[in-house]
Amino acid sequence: MTAEPEAETPAPPPSHRWGIGAFLLVEAVLLASAAFISAILQPTGSDNSSLTAVIVLGSVLPGVIAAGVALLITRLRGNGPRIDLRWSYKRKDFWVGLKFGLIGLVLTTVAAMVWTKLVGPENATSNFSALVDQHPLPAYAAVIMFVYAWLIGPLCEEIIFRGLLWGALERLGWGRWAVFGLSTAVFAVSHLEPLRTSLLIVIGIPIGLARLVTGRLGASVVAHSVNNFAPALTVLLVSLGVMSA
Repeated sequence: MTAEPEAETPAPPPSHRWGIGAFLLVEAVLLASAAFISAILQPTGSDNSSLTAVIVLGSVLPGVIAAGVALLITRLRGNGPRIDLRWSYKRKDFWVGLKFGLIGLVLTTVAAMVWTKLVGPENATSNFSALVDQHPLPAYAAVIMFVYAWLIGPLCEEIIFRGLLWGALERLGWGRWAVFGLSTAVFAVSHLEPLRTSLLIVIGIPIGLARLVTGRLGASVVAHSVNNFAPALTVLLVSLGVMSA
């Protein structure tokens, strides 16, 4: 009796050809697009509609454009986002992300309370919240900002930091804990809010742990969205006049 031939083991996918340079390019695109959008949408006088356009488009588009460039890089110089960025939304990713997101929400709330006492309420809010507090938005714009802060923004940031940067550091041979630590620090610093950097590190730790535990991006996206829900809802309610700033 002839033995059946063994099935061939599929060869591992080739490693991607992008690295730290790709991440730096995406960061440059993020900053340049924000500056460009602000320059071309300068509000004229007391025109509320043009001011609303600056706030909404200036907040949403840079992150979306930068994340789009990151995805394009994985297509042109790698194996696509599913392989290179470990893009996955399995059931386990959702539950792990939800768990770490809720833990992060508790940690962030406690850390924010402590931070507010240390630096004062006027210095404790994010640039995003402060902008909306100073310039209340019409209902449609408030809803757009809520959806962006809750869902779209976290997805874009995770593609850039726990996707592109994480993969670039792994390509350099860094250990998983070192990758987790540096990506969390860069995530915090990249928000360009020096006073809130330590608070942003606290926010980033549970999100990074979700990526570390599962090895996939979906869990950190869920964790980030859960963590952002309360502040995004606060911005929406303030904009609609339901809550005071």
